[in-house]
Amino acid sequence: MPNTVNDYMSSPVIAVAPDDSVSNAVTIMRRRNIHSIVVKPEAPGGAHGIVTSTDIRDKIAGQERDPRSVKVKEIMTSPIVTARPEWTIKECSVKMQALRVHHLPVADESGELIGMISDTDIFVAVEEAGWSGE
Repeated sequence: MPNTVNDYMSSPVIAVAPDDSVSNAVTIMRRRNIHSIVVKPEAPGGAHGIVTSTDIRDKIAGQERDPRSVKVKEIMTSPIVTARPEWTIKECSVKMQALRVHHLPVADESGELIGMISDTDIFVAVEEAGWSGE
């Protein structure tokens, strides 16, 4: 049986509010040793967003912006694309490569976010199980 996203994703989802400062998001990311954070929808039924360490590099440091005065909703990517927990590691890797992303939130059948998978998680899966192509 091939390894699945569910086997390697991080859970629970760590999230911030859209009006939180980038500084707050960075503090949470550093303390939790994560490189991406989900942004909650602004309104019920709205789209989630995501902020990654690449966003921090490009949209804050690279533009000399003050992270204390920038809201996460100003630099987030939204709407997000999600992975499914039953996907194989290969399916997830191919999707991430096609999207040119390093992190995918994982959603269950109802669309609720249940985890996060990253390229580091895929690296760990390959290290632990080898690569059979499934």
